[in-house]
Amino acid sequence: MDKVTGFQVSNQRIMSSVSSAAAVQLCYEHLNGSCVKTPYSPAPRLILYTVFTFGAVLTVFGNLLVMISILHFKQLRSPTNFLIASLACADFLVGVTVMPFSTVRSVESCWYFGQRYCQLHSCFEGSFCYASIYHLCFISLDRYIAVTDPLVYPTMFTVSVSGMCIAFSWLFSIIYSFSLLGTGANAAGLEDLVSALTCVGGCQIAVNQSWVLVDFLLFFIPTLVMIVLYSKIFLIAKQQARKIENLNNRTERCSESFQDRVAKRERKAARTLGVAVLAFLISWLPYFLDSIIDAFLGFITPTYIYEILVWIAYYNSAMNPLIYAFFYPWFRKAVKLIITGKVLRENSSTVNLFSG
Repeated sequence: MDKVTGFQVSNQRIMSSVSSAAAVQLCYEHLNGSCVKTPYSPAPRLILYTVFTFGAVLTVFGNLLVMISILHFKQLRSPTNFLIASLACADFLVGVTVMPFSTVRSVESCWYFGQRYCQLHSCFEGSFCYASIYHLCFISLDRYIAVTDPLVYPTMFTVSVSGMCIAFSWLFSIIYSFSLLGTGANAAGLEDLVSALTCVGGCQIAVNQSWVLVDFLLFFIPTLVMIVLYSKIFLIAKQQARKIENLNNRTERCSESFQDRVAKRERKAARTLGVAVLAFLISWLPYFLDSIIDAFLGFITPTYIYEILVWIAYYNSAMNPLIYAFFYPWFRKAVKLIITGKVLRENSSTVNLFSG
């Protein structure tokens, strides 16, 4: 969610005071009211384009592989995996609609895609961020039920329940973000600041103190729910593992019961998705904290600090496929089948991904 920064405010002051100086570069050289451009030298510019473009490509193709895997292979079509596929869709859309345009903005320090898409860009950014966190929140609830009662879980968290969770995550996130930014409520009380910052080639979306608090609460509440649920999950998983170990030692069994195997599988899934939640929090929490601090201290964050925080958040969209690839053998096997084109074979959707 783009916001105003102190450096952008000073940019406008520089423009008004030294606009006649030959050294000043503008986003649009032949237009009055153009924003001041602060470009990087060639080497850093190339490095930044490479890093940001790599992030966008990894995000798009990584999450596309997750979606294809879950939707193509029948063995992966479970309520939890449908949530994961929908989460991957949100990350995929970040890679398509947000990251490429932010790459140009971050490197060139100018917005060349028009004011209308500037607003849409911010709406997409907000929508997909909140969609991700609410998907992760429902996934944590799903894992909590699965670990606490793995045998009853299939009747409690069904495909229809998963569908309702997905629908809520998308509808709430899109309606909130587009309503807030589309009506201009986010900038209420900041009209003078917005007017002072308006220039051709700029894309600054100001968010007032009231709405930045709402933004933070919509991030913090599901975050708190996830922390509580995963804390309970890992405590229960530890207790279950200890009970199974003690029982095995007493009975000297060489093989696990069906219930033991189910419990172990659910604990492993919870641990993997817990890593995904932790990665999300580490990526997005600094950005939200900075947004609150900035709104109450007069937008003092320098542009380069803001760009670092927002790209750390963007890169979270590329991390989940890497996490799945590291922890899930079935995902690695599915990706291999997709890349080699074996998914085009007849009956490929029925391949057993959990064998071998």
